[in-house]
Amino acid sequence: MSWRVAKECAERKFGSAPRKQIIMFLADKASDEGSGIWCSKGTIQRHTELGASTVKRTIKEFLDEGILIETGQKKRCKNGHTIVYRLILAKVTLLELTREPDLETGFTVDPVQTEPGTQPMVDPVPRPQRTPNNPKTILKPPQRKREDADGLEAGKILAAYPSDRLRDKQACLALIEDALNGGIAADEMLLVVKAYATESAGFSRSRVCFSDNWFQTRRWQGYIEDFRAKRKEAEVVAADHHARLACWISESHPMCQHITPTQVSALLASELVTKAQVQAAGLRL
Repeated sequence: MSWRVAKECAERKFGSAPRKQIIMFLADKASDEGSGIWCSKGTIQRHTELGASTVKRTIKEFLDEGILIETGQKKRCKNGHTIVYRLILAKVTLLELTREPDLETGFTVDPVQTEPGTQPMVDPVPRPQRTPNNPKTILKPPQRKREDADGLEAGKILAAYPSDRLRDKQACLALIEDALNGGIAADEMLLVVKAYATESAGFSRSRVCFSDNWFQTRRWQGYIEDFRAKRKEAEVVAADHHARLACWISESHPMCQHITPTQVSALLASELVTKAQVQAAGLRL
């Protein structure tokens, strides 16, 4: 198959639809030099759906015109031997092009005007005072909705899944968006996907889970529950620690010297202590 020969034939006129159809079929079988076309007339008839007499007559016309020449015989068929043809590109390039002719432009009655605005025009149609691309043109806002934030978050979450186990990207994105719409925070989902990727990094082939199954069976739910439990536990520990620090500050305990400015800011933000208590304990605001 040669795109060069097919393109050359497609851009030329061959006189009729059957002739063009047959030459394009032959060009599809040719090499870049136009040689090596071996297909029986019966094969041409079946593929072009033309009549047998039309195919035989057209092939004879191409041979008489020098567009085709016979170069040998390939193999036996029910009607004798399959003839090998060569398409002569030099003959093809002499044919008329299928390109549309250039359109003629309009003209005025008198192209050379001695005085401005005194000569009539052939087509005195009123023109707009401003061009369509005038800088003061007010453009309407785009009507198509941009991709929403959920789609961007879903893509970021799916990108964190192990790449060697990704499957059916569109289904995974839809499942992730359903989970986000169901109340799961995007940052939580991202963290659990990263946690699963780290945990399963050394898994064998039999233990891995492809992304569509992982999201379909909601395997992330267990990770979400563990994540929330650990976060709640950390919040309890932090609250207890802040309460102990607030007690030290209110009593101006000697341990106040170990309290950092960041912890002081957190205590003030949570209103566990006042600025006066912080100053009384000798801490900087």
